[in-house]
Amino acid sequence: MKKLKKIPQFKSQAEELRFWDTHDSTEYVDYKKIELGFFPELKPSSKTISIRLPESLVEAIKLLANKQDVPYQSMLKILLAEKVREQLRLNNRKGRAA
Repeated sequence: MKKLKKIPQFKSQAEELRFWDTHDSTEYVDYKKIELGFFPELKPSSKTISIRLPESLVEAIKLLANKQDVPYQSMLKILLAEKVREQLRLNNRKGRAA
């Protein structure tokens, strides 16, 4: 087993990012000894936005949400995420075909 190098102390996050961009982490970390982390309370960061929607669309989303027993704002996030994934897949296929 090769001897691992000591990870230096960094003065800033930017300095640390530059270091790891230019160094091989396998010279500093024994990945065979790493334990998987579990962060049950970690939530993805979110941003509050304001969006104007037709009242009929909001009501339709609320109906869908009620049928699936989820809050309507969660239903809106689900619908948006599904549509974004669909569009990204479509764009990826078009890019490969060109």
